[in-house]
Amino acid sequence: MVLALAALAGCSGEAPAPAPEASGTPVAAATAEVSGPEIRGLAFGDSLFAGYGLADPATQSYPARLEAALRGAGRNVRIANAGVSGDTTAAGRQRLAFTLDSQPEQPDFVILELGGNDLLRGLPPEQTRENLSAMLDELKTRGIPVILYGLQAPPNYGAEWQAKYDAIFPDLAKQYGATLVPFVTEEVFADPAMLQADRIHPTDKGVAALVDATAEKVAGALPDKT
Repeated sequence: MVLALAALAGCSGEAPAPAPEASGTPVAAATAEVSGPEIRGLAFGDSLFAGYGLADPATQSYPARLEAALRGAGRNVRIANAGVSGDTTAAGRQRLAFTLDSQPEQPDFVILELGGNDLLRGLPPEQTRENLSAMLDELKTRGIPVILYGLQAPPNYGAEWQAKYDAIFPDLAKQYGATLVPFVTEEVFADPAMLQADRIHPTDKGVAALVDATAEKVAGALPDKT
């Protein structure tokens, strides 16, 4: 689990990601038959969304692979990738409105995945909760449904600290009516074969496993535009 949480810590010296664009779609997904109106999503997170260390983040990052999986299942979904390695919830809070305003159209849904770098830096759980709540307030004001990716603290932080942190995501999901999706899984981050040489970030195979573990729940949370 410690490896899983470390995976969320991007290198602070990395250059900021460019303005988010629609993710690249592998050929298999591009040729799949999709139906219904196009549903536009925004993946807003840290290094796990940015595709840190992957050969081609445009097609191998989690948001790109998730889009491909959803389209491969016949869902007419496009997901813009707004992942920035090293982002804390405070950094995400600062750039959320700008990112939303930069989209060609308002997203039909947002996947929010932040908080791992707060944990790694030992920031107070109250601060993480406040920043996530502010982002959820912004999205609620704009009428954008949210899929919130939940994280968990390792036990070495202490039982009290762990309990406060772990409660953030289910509490906020319930408060704001967001769909809660557990994201960091031992299936990936406890398996060295799923990790890059840094033993922190998932390989392409690891990202694919994360998609397999989450795509069905994301599909069930997509807004109905019919």
